[in-house]
Amino acid sequence: MSAPPPETIVRDGTYAATPYDVPEGTVAQLFLEGCAEWPEREAFRFKENGAWRGISRADLLERVRDLAAGLDALGQRPGDKLAILSENRLDWALADYATVCRRGVSVPVYATLPANQIHYLLENSGVRFAFVSNAEQLAKVMSLRERLPALERVVVFDDDAVADEGDDFLITMRDVVRRGADERSNGDSGADFEELALSSGPADLLTILYTSGTTGRPKGVMLTHGNLFYDVEASLIALPLHRSRSALSLLPLSHIFERMLDYALFRAGVTIAYAESIDAVPANLLQIRPHIVASVPRLYEKIHARVMAASGARGKLVDWAVGVGERWADDTLEGRTPPLPVRLQHAVADRLVFSKLRERTGGELEFFVSGGAPLSEDIARFFYAAGVLILEGYGLTETSPVTNVNTPDNLRLGTVGKPIPGTEIRIAEDGEILVRGPQVMKGYYDLPEATEAALRDGWFHTGDVGEIDAEGFLKITDRKKELLVTAGGKNIAPAPIEQSVKANRFVQEAVLVGDRMPYTVLLVVPDYDALEPWAAASGVRAATHRELIEDPAVQSKIRDEVFGCFDKLARYETPKKVGLLERPFSIEAGELTPTLKVKRRVVVERYGATMEALYDTEADVIAEVRPPEVKETFGAD
Repeated sequence: MSAPPPETIVRDGTYAATPYDVPEGTVAQLFLEGCAEWPEREAFRFKENGAWRGISRADLLERVRDLAAGLDALGQRPGDKLAILSENRLDWALADYATVCRRGVSVPVYATLPANQIHYLLENSGVRFAFVSNAEQLAKVMSLRERLPALERVVVFDDDAVADEGDDFLITMRDVVRRGADERSNGDSGADFEELALSSGPADLLTILYTSGTTGRPKGVMLTHGNLFYDVEASLIALPLHRSRSALSLLPLSHIFERMLDYALFRAGVTIAYAESIDAVPANLLQIRPHIVASVPRLYEKIHARVMAASGARGKLVDWAVGVGERWADDTLEGRTPPLPVRLQHAVADRLVFSKLRERTGGELEFFVSGGAPLSEDIARFFYAAGVLILEGYGLTETSPVTNVNTPDNLRLGTVGKPIPGTEIRIAEDGEILVRGPQVMKGYYDLPEATEAALRDGWFHTGDVGEIDAEGFLKITDRKKELLVTAGGKNIAPAPIEQSVKANRFVQEAVLVGDRMPYTVLLVVPDYDALEPWAAASGVRAATHRELIEDPAVQSKIRDEVFGCFDKLARYETPKKVGLLERPFSIEAGELTPTLKVKRRVVVERYGATMEALYDTEADVIAEVRPPEVKETFGAD
């Protein structure tokens, strides 16, 4: 893992490959080696009764041994499917590692999903055992009990969530661990723990992760031990995780991005602290003072918007500092030494503005990792100028997930970096990104036709559109299925336009629409945290968000802000009108995925009346014409 990454090779501009002999192995091997190498080092930190606590790797291993023995006593067998329906917490990791070492197959489920969506995942995968965190998650599963004949036992993390102790269907995590400890003390714990754990092979199925598409049911992505082992090892070659001491884990562990990274951090000896919640992240950053944090672009957009929301004298200082920072960053990124006046001004800007931003991250941060959605180059440059490094990467659930990543020594903003060792990237004739490597999935669970369509001639077809530059850096331009085609036949990629608009501090979300129409229009959710103070200072009186977006002064302000983002667009790319939406998108309403990506199809359907009104009016900015009808939806990426 300490070998330097090889150079990227580009052949005829068609694909980039980094040849490297990454060894084969299993996640059980990663776990046991990580415990053996640093037994006394803290594995995880977590908030309990208002105070941060930790658990050493040696103690973690004993807990996993007890839980595995308890599962054995309950009748769990290798190959069984075990669901994990929980928020991020220590118990999630315990359940996962015990499942791994028992040679089970985990089926992670987002805690934000409603019961009707959970039913399909558990039924389709044939889950026998389910771990649930609390009373809320337990209620979802219990409402489905009669419709899940394969489900035999539910293990509940919170003791007080189990009211009926006479129901053999339910058992607390504490009782399973206690039963396992008793079995071990009696010398009757079934197969030897390590022997069973290490008997799994790279080709064995490790996990099934359900990822939704734009239509139809979610597909269960089958990832093997070898898929995840490779992605961990290759990522550790590419990224300097070993020198770090702590990380803050805040994205859902049910998403492969955070889960794989946590595997890699654990193997590298890093202590992982679980954020209490997304809302608690600002406070947790100050308490943990992490060296590494992974997140989706929305976190960075919100931090950027908060900094840029300053008004008055402070606002003028921030605007000046950002301008200086951008000049300094452009020179530095191009390998040039900035002129002396710029260096002096940047030092002042750093002391007065940027150092405050770094303090809010805890003051010890080495880098953020960004994935899950495209990151605006302007926002990446803003953080770089502030001395906060964001390493953007790329991948999909089907690729375990990492295929490409920027590194501290090999960084190009606006790209997702070069391939990690052993991975090949090719651009098809239609611009689609194709991937080949040991991290590519085994296939979609019980969907041979979908598997065959996605995996052709050894290459996984990502559905993303991109380009590779002469040095092997990959740039994502859009989703293939989301390209808009105007009535005049012009192809428009929505993502870059949406990113540029979302970089504005008055915008929370922006969705470009107008497929097969004469021109495109933009649906915008204002950032009310920025808009409301501006409105109050401008004399606008509004009791509700609807009154706010219907005010002419507000519409004029949004018009100026949004249309000011279009100066670099071609004429045919430029949206002609803007529709202001009253309500932020949400997971609960089905408009966002659990990783906060906008479900374009859902938004287009839900706000169809507003879109029609934009095409029927002469006004270039209107407020939402009516509240959307919120329907329960299965979801789409």
